[in-house]
Amino acid sequence: MRRRNDLVCQEVVELVSDYLEGALSRADRRRFKAHLRKCPNCTNYLEQMRATIRATGSLHPDDLTPEVREEFTELFRRWRDEGS
Repeated sequence: MRRRNDLVCQEVVELVSDYLEGALSRADRRRFKAHLRKCPNCTNYLEQMRATIRATGSLHPDDLTPEVREEFTELFRRWRDEGS
């Protein structure tokens, strides 16, 4: 049975960046960790995010082809324009 203060998977997905950056309040961090103890899917998602951060942290601009750089630039522009 879900308690009122329990997080659901969608909330965990929305909070994962804040969790990884240490930006959650103590209460939210406790709720986040409690959810992970019960949810293997969200635990896997968190590990995928950590792996992505490790992999992309080792990329350098010269590692990307000009086509890929242009594609990333275009994706960023669309994302930025959607948020405006």
